[in-house]
Amino acid sequence: MLSAIVGINWGDEGKGRMVDLLGSRYDIVVRYQGGNNAGHTVVNERGKFVLNLLPSGILREDTVNVMGNGMVIDLEHLCGEIARLREQGIVITPENLKVSEKATVCLPYHKAQDILEEDRLADKKFGSTRRGIGPCYADKYIKKGLRISDLFCHDTLKEKVADIVEWKNLTIEGGYHSAPVEAEAMLDWLNTYSKEIEPFVCDTGAYLHKADAEGKKILLEAQLGALRDIDFGIYPYTSSSQTIAAYGPIGAGVPGLQLDESIGIMKAYSTCVGEGPFTAEMFGPEADALREAGGEYGAATGRPRRVGGFDVPASLYGVKLQGASCLALTKLDVLSYLKEIPVCVAYDVDGVETTEFPTGDRLVRAKPVYRNLPGFCTDISGCRKKSELPKEALDYIAWLEKAVGCEIRYVSVGAEREAYIDMHAE
Repeated sequence: MLSAIVGINWGDEGKGRMVDLLGSRYDIVVRYQGGNNAGHTVVNERGKFVLNLLPSGILREDTVNVMGNGMVIDLEHLCGEIARLREQGIVITPENLKVSEKATVCLPYHKAQDILEEDRLADKKFGSTRRGIGPCYADKYIKKGLRISDLFCHDTLKEKVADIVEWKNLTIEGGYHSAPVEAEAMLDWLNTYSKEIEPFVCDTGAYLHKADAEGKKILLEAQLGALRDIDFGIYPYTSSSQTIAAYGPIGAGVPGLQLDESIGIMKAYSTCVGEGPFTAEMFGPEADALREAGGEYGAATGRPRRVGGFDVPASLYGVKLQGASCLALTKLDVLSYLKEIPVCVAYDVDGVETTEFPTGDRLVRAKPVYRNLPGFCTDISGCRKKSELPKEALDYIAWLEKAVGCEIRYVSVGAEREAYIDMHAE
């Protein structure tokens, strides 16, 4: 069985929390794209964990975790993340963590280039996490990247690095007039961290094909959401990879396998980190109250998230893109302070109301059409059954289901692993 957990909106929907929750049903969890610009926060009985690179299944002892070929991997960050988790009591060995030999390496010069370009753009910046993800993917697709497997081909690595650094300096030194990249420094960096990750490196595609043939259950974990997809998102304010479920088998290393299930994750309201159009955005005291109630600060960056009411056009679009077979609604408990819940039910684009998600300049010109729904005005964080939810909360869930055309199977009412409701359990 091959399933995916994916974001419906701009990211930060709570995918890591749901992977940790549902991970016990799967033998293997695979991250299939992105890099350490992800920020998956998980709270369970062992503590609070913030994961950037590692799949969220790493917190379950019996789950094998795979970092797929579609990822870009900062070796230094990966080694640091492994060390931090081990300090928190998480066991990480080559038995439960496998790194694709085909994944692309994110080097220090990628981060430098990312920072230089964001600084050059100033108030026109894309809102990058400044961790080198975009430049690394760019190098991958113009065939100037290094793969994990290259690190262990010592006869050719030095020449490859020298050639790439010579080319890279045409931009960093010649274009940005910054200090040049030193090939020897890059080799030292690669040699230092490749030794630490070498035990985890393997042909993960072959491993997953074998696991599938043996009837193992595989869960694909996405980074960010549909609206950050490089092709279908709010371009150019997107990530640099495919965040949609359809890419999952490719980025995992098993392009010939088909998904059996796509579980979409969306919040009970809207949040967005970074730049770009965010039609449902709220401002002032109303936004401050929602941000504080939900603790809306980026897990990877610490940046305050932009917030707004649930966005119907964006979510309807995201559900379609992800081919969602069911949904998990997170942070419903956050809305308990509201007497009325604001919902963006449509966009006004050039004087015409629509629930279609526009693109390009039409999206920039879109204005939110808000409507208020009855609030439930009570703490629901202790609810564990559908029957324990107040009528107004059930009405809100049913309204969202109808608005986006997809069943809400799970409802999160708190950050802890067990703070959720399976809407089919009764």
